[in-house]
Order: sequence, then structure tokens, then C-alpha cells
Amino acid sequence: MSDNDDKARAGRALDAANFFLADVRDGLGPYLAVYLLTEQHWDEARIGLVMSIATVAGIVAQTPAGALVDATRAKRMVMVVAAVMVTLASLSLPLFPTFLPVAISQGVAQAAAVIFPPAIAAVSLGTFGHAAFTRRIGRNETFNHAGNAVAAALAGLSAYWFGPTVVFYLLGAMAIASLVSILAIPERAIDHELARGLDNVDTHSEQPSGLAVLLTCRPLLVFAICTALFHLSNAAMLPLVGQKLALQDKNLGTSLMSACIVAAQLVMVPFAMLVGAKADRWGHKRFFLAALLILPIRAALYTLSDNPFWLVGVQLFDGVGAGIFGAIFPVIVADLMRNTGRFNVAQGAVITAQSIGAALSTTLAGFVVVGAGYSAAFITLGAVAAIGAVVCLLALPETRHAPLPARGKTAASASAIAAE
Repeated sequence: MSDNDDKARAGRALDAANFFLADVRDGLGPYLAVYLLTEQHWDEARIGLVMSIATVAGIVAQTPAGALVDATRAKRMVMVVAAVMVTLASLSLPLFPTFLPVAISQGVAQAAAVIFPPAIAAVSLGTFGHAAFTRRIGRNETFNHAGNAVAAALAGLSAYWFGPTVVFYLLGAMAIASLVSILAIPERAIDHELARGLDNVDTHSEQPSGLAVLLTCRPLLVFAICTALFHLSNAAMLPLVGQKLALQDKNLGTSLMSACIVAAQLVMVPFAMLVGAKADRWGHKRFFLAALLILPIRAALYTLSDNPFWLVGVQLFDGVGAGIFGAIFPVIVADLMRNTGRFNVAQGAVITAQSIGAALSTTLAGFVVVGAGYSAAFITLGAVAAIGAVVCLLALPETRHAPLPARGKTAASASAIAAE
């Protein structure tokens, strides 16, 4: 089988892996609270504590996960093991529904799941190279959001007819499909040195930079600050919308919330495709700045009406910002870490920063809601994103490089393969 055939096969397998991992990488995700509340009759305090433990476990594991992806040449097997761990941890809930086993299992699931973003990006870079990387990441995000939308729709419809426990069976089915997809990626198609950001076309003579590059690369630090501010602003907006909807009509609020999630994921698809198709031409920084600027607009619109259909409609802007952010994030990190050999650990470090921002977001919003109401909370969150946009505009350079030819082929042929 030729090199081009291997890469074409890898592209199709990555499409499927991104689609099916969309459900697996989040484990039970938002359905965990519903299951524990309705089926196990936990109180909100215990549920919140378990979810906080899982979040902290993910934050702690994120940077080591990136370092592992950089170091290992068994990237497919690492993803397979992580998928199995997430699935087993989630499927153990009905068997061991007491606090300590649930806390441990969800901590393990969250820590294992953080391997997927850097591993998928690494395999994409190692297979297609920098020349086709932006287009490939756009395609990855397209299939990821499509998988999220389909999984959420299936979960919502199935739970309506069969109860919340059906999400366990859905997760198991998606996990099996994701394992098959990951193993379908040809191992020989992955250049593991290129996958960590060493991009010499002719040789592998480069050596990875020291980990100090994470602290000495000023643009990377600026980007980490901006991503933390993005998530500090963005993470609490959907929960606040859900609370406003639930205050008006508990049953209708739940239905509208599900529709809101599915619709936002569908909106993310064309914007992820747009990043993949145009970011190399229009500029990487420009897209990231657009993702930041959409948040203050969205926050201001939330304050104009409490009509539930207005709130759901405004939430579609989440699909714009998150669709752009998800696709441009690994591209900018790859730009900044080119030829350092620290691409994936840098991804992990920046994701750690954004996770901290996301964890603080709901706390900030909660205090503002209690003290000054929902409108003040939305305006505060929007102001945080506006600060991030100013920092991006003034301190983050354009990260796009002149395209390099992929190993053994032209950039044009690599782009064609990535699009297959």
C-alpha cells in the first residue's frame, strides 16, 4: 500500500474517530448530574462535589497527558486505553452508586479523557504535516461537533422513552465504534517526530526543546492567558441560560436546553469547516480574535429579553465562538511550538489554563447573580472576554507560518489527502 493510500485511509479513520469520540471523551458529561439526581436520589451538594473532584482530576492530568503524547510512539494504543478507562469508569456507576466509588470513577474518567485532544491533534500533525494541518483540524472539529449533536439527540430521545440509564448503553456503543476507528488508523502513516512538532523535511536531526520553552515562549503565555479568559467568560453562559429557562418552566426549560445544545453543535460544524478552509489564508490570529469578540455580543444580547426562544436563539452564537475556537486552538499551538518538539505538552499546558478559567467561571457568575442579578452576570462575563480580545489584539502576534512541504510530497498534495 502506498504512502498516499495510508494517509487517505488515516484521514477516513480520523473522521470516524472524531465522530464517535465526541461522546466518549466526555463520559456521562451533563447526564451524570441527571442520573445521580433522578435515579440515585443524591442531593445537589454531593453531585456538585463529585463533579468538582472530576474537574480537578482533569486539570491535574492535562499537562502530563500532553507530555505522554509527545513521548510515546504508541499514540493509538494510548487513545484505546483511555477510551476503555472512560467507558469502564462510567459503566461502573450503576454497580457502585455510593459517594466514594463514584468520585473515584469520575476522577479516573476525567483524567483519562484529557488524552484525546492532544493525541488526535498529534496524530493529525504526524500524518498530514503542517502544510495540511489547519484543514485537517477543521475537518476533525466538523466530525466532532456532528458526533456531539447526534449523540445528544439520541440521548435526549432515548432518555425520554427509556429513562436516563439509556445513556450508559449509548456510551458503550460509541466506545466500541471509537476503538475500531482508532485502530483503523495505519500506524505506519504517523511520523512521530513530526507529531510532536519537529518539522525538518529531510531529517530527524532536531532534538526537542527543554520544557522551559513553555515559560519562555512569550506568545504561548499570551495565548494561554487569552484562552483562560475565553473560558472564564464562556463556561458559565450556558448554565446561566439553563437556570433562566428552568425558572420560567422546569419541564419546558429542560427540553429547550437539550435543543439548545444540539443546535449549537450543528452551528459549530460550518464554522469549524470555515477555519479549516480559510484560516491559512486569512490569518490564525484573526479567527481567534473573532471567537473572543463574539462573547461580549452574545452576553449583551442575553440581557435584552427573558423570552425562552430569544435565549435559545442567542445561544446559537455559542456555536460560532466555540466552533472557531475548537478548530483554531491546536493550529495556533502548533504554530508557536513548531520545531520545538513540545507541541503536545504545550497543548496540555494551555488546556490546563483554560480549564482553570472554566472552573472559575461558574463561581464568578454565581456570586454576581446573587449580588446583582442575571443581567449583571452576563455583562461581567462579556467584559472578561472583551479584556481577552484586547490582550489578543495588542500582545499576540500573527502565528501563521509560510507553508512547508509535507515530508516526501508537496503541500498541495498533502492538502488534498487531508481533505479526502
